Amino acid sequence: MIQDDPHAGQPALVDGEPLGSARAAILALHGRGAGPEDIIGLAQAVTGPGFALVAPRAAMNTWYPYSFLEPLERNQPWLDSALKSVKEHLDRILAAAIPAGRVIILGFSQGGCLALEFAARNARRYGGLVGFSAGLIGPEDVDRSYPGSLEGTPALLGCSDVDPHIPLSRVQETAEVLRRLGAEVTVRIYPGMGHLVNEDEVAQARQLAARLTESVP
Repeated sequence: MIQDDPHAGQPALVDGEPLGSARAAILALHGRGAGPEDIIGLAQAVTGPGFALVAPRAAMNTWYPYSFLEPLERNQPWLDSALKSVKEHLDRILAAAIPAGRVIILGFSQGGCLALEFAARNARRYGGLVGFSAGLIGPEDVDRSYPGSLEGTPALLGCSDVDPHIPLSRVQETAEVLRRLGAEVTVRIYPGMGHLVNEDEVAQARQLAARLTESVP
């Protein structure tokens, strides 16, 4: 039922190289009140030739209804449905013979929080993990003992030091958790920036993405 799985059946906007011939892929997750049409432009700016771009749509343009800092149960069943949606779209990419090691999971704001939480809960070697203005989901006392390993996955966290939605302490905690999971984490904090993505973040993510196709014959 839609009440139990609100994101079920939501489509994705697909762009770039067709999945069947792409050398790498980016799974891009939009923020609250936005849609795949918004995040696809950011995915295009980050990637180059050879990338398939997949941007899922959240029901009612929101992955979960309340702040990512709220108790996990308050955002249910939307949060579980969102995580399920990400997995289904990732599985679609993997089924096209693009290995997880060549898939970047990227998101901004609410979508960035979802991207980071999904990767932490489903740890493996990914091509990259990018959270713009984002952090792991849940209150301060949530258990962060995620199983598995990110096996050296390069991860980029970029955020303002005064973001009105993302506490700097949560970005720092997220970096620590991802490092414990085996990720190679880069944190970029921008004084006074606000809740947005800047050119330096895009350039950093572009460098991460370029390594995935440069190493393919």
